[in-house]
Amino acid sequence: MKNKVLKVGFDLDGVLLYNPARIARPIIYFLKKYLLKRKTDQFYYPKNRLEQFIWLLLHKTSLFPQPGINELKNLIKEKKIKAYVISARYESLKEDFNYWKKRIDPDNLFSGWYYNEKNQQPYDFKTRMIKKFNLDIFVEDNWDIVKKLKVKSQKSKVKTKIFWIYNLFDKNIKYQYKFKNLKEVVLFLDVRR
Repeated sequence: MKNKVLKVGFDLDGVLLYNPARIARPIIYFLKKYLLKRKTDQFYYPKNRLEQFIWLLLHKTSLFPQPGINELKNLIKEKKIKAYVISARYESLKEDFNYWKKRIDPDNLFSGWYYNEKNQQPYDFKTRMIKKFNLDIFVEDNWDIVKKLKVKSQKSKVKTKIFWIYNLFDKNIKYQYKFKNLKEVVLFLDVRR
């Protein structure tokens, strides 16, 4: 990786934004799979205005930029990485997505900000964007998405490393590129230079 400008994609909620509600994700997965007997490989899409409003409220649990965001911006300024934000947020969350874009990146340091405006399954959208930008690394906090992206990356010509920011309940899962938070990811990227 020395002397190469790494192309790195970052998810928004839980990666660039601190979101304490993400800790409930394994519990929701368990309830969905074992109690409700629903498919766990499909993400729910809010269809009507009420559901979209509830979806917006759920995303309001992303409270502020993660510690490490300034160090990440420094890596971008020093041209050590080219950074992209690739969020699975659906089209109905466009306004909130743009709010965070302006707040985190007022100087347009990132190479691009993308959200799931065609409402695809999150892992399909992210896979498409990873291929489009031929990313070296993608940073994700959702274990279900990490698993799918890893499989898709192994099958494709693009050999993207999928970095995972785990949460408290998932910390015992073994994974090669596992990090506690954004700050650890940024430190790893900087040290690898």
